Amino acid sequence: MPDWIYLSDFYSITKTKDELSVIAIQADSISEKITCSKDWRILKVAGPLDLSLIGIIADISIILKEKKISIFTISTYDTDYILVKQNKLNIGIKALRDKKYTISLEN
Repeated sequence: MPDWIYLSDFYSITKTKDELSVIAIQADSISEKITCSKDWRILKVAGPLDLSLIGIIADISIILKEKKISIFTISTYDTDYILVKQNKLNIGIKALRDKKYTISLEN
């Protein structure tokens, strides 16, 4: 793995028999040999969340779907993360706030 991955405050590495996926803070030094999609931003669902809770990601994804916002989700044991493209971030935040979700901004 390139060093820039581990310098990130947030990264996720997933390996299956078919692929290796790395999600990390966008780096300017990403090689052109690496297939990537840039300009995603992270919305963190405040946790920890009980694993028995049902429909949290579904509810949020429906709200964003209504605004035609594509999402990419990552879940850890305690928390869910929803990635949206930078150019849709403000629209997504407004849509979630309109549905009474509390959004706190951090860098």
